[in-house]
Amino acid sequence: MSSWDGPAEATPAILIHGTLSWAARAFERQRPLARARRVLLPDRRGFGASPDLRDADVTSDYVVDAEDVLGLLAGGAHLVGHSYGATVATVAAAARPDQVRSLTLIEPCAHGLASDDPVVAGAVQDARRFMSEARRRPAEDYLDQVYGDRPRPEPASWLLRAAHTALHERPCWLAELTTAPLAAARRVRRCAGRSRGRDATRRPDSAAGWGICVSLGRGLLRVVLLLWRIRVAVGRK
Repeated sequence: MSSWDGPAEATPAILIHGTLSWAARAFERQRPLARARRVLLPDRRGFGASPDLRDADVTSDYVVDAEDVLGLLAGGAHLVGHSYGATVATVAAAARPDQVRSLTLIEPCAHGLASDDPVVAGAVQDARRFMSEARRRPAEDYLDQVYGDRPRPEPASWLLRAAHTALHERPCWLAELTTAPLAAARRVRRCAGRSRGRDATRRPDSAAGWGICVSLGRGLLRVVLLLWRIRVAVGRK
């Protein structure tokens, strides 16, 4: 696990990355957060410098990752999760809401909480079809499909490993999330989707994010349809 040093007296922040990446890469633009607090950057199992997930049918599992995060929560922390990492953060926070000072979810994979929404239901079926086909091909083909001719992150060996892990991980979009402990603890600060504009809630990522917001039942919860607004939620606390 890497970290960025910051004022020791401030509550630290833990940033949990999504799929096809690793922490230092995913959050490279969030380094200014360390001006206010120490920032912990764990690599999820099968990504970056973390070991593979052994004796399992999948290459990555949000429940196992959440257990790893729980080991970092002693004394309390702000949790920030992006995409698959938002699922990890939600599971960890629901298990120990007393140790979570705030919870920030960016493009959360909360499809199960909005499964009755036709947009989300359609997205789940699309994901099933896409992953079923992608898993039949080498990880190199997956990277070609994702990046095309665009520059790719380095090191190349980490990226290839991340692609293999992503193809065979436990689907976060099928996670059955428990949100009651979070609603009671009132820990969520922001839910952020990716879309902009008047049709934003009709996109699967935004609708899924709205699902977790609605399930928390907080009138003060604000759904911010912007990407990477981590500093607003964590940097000022």
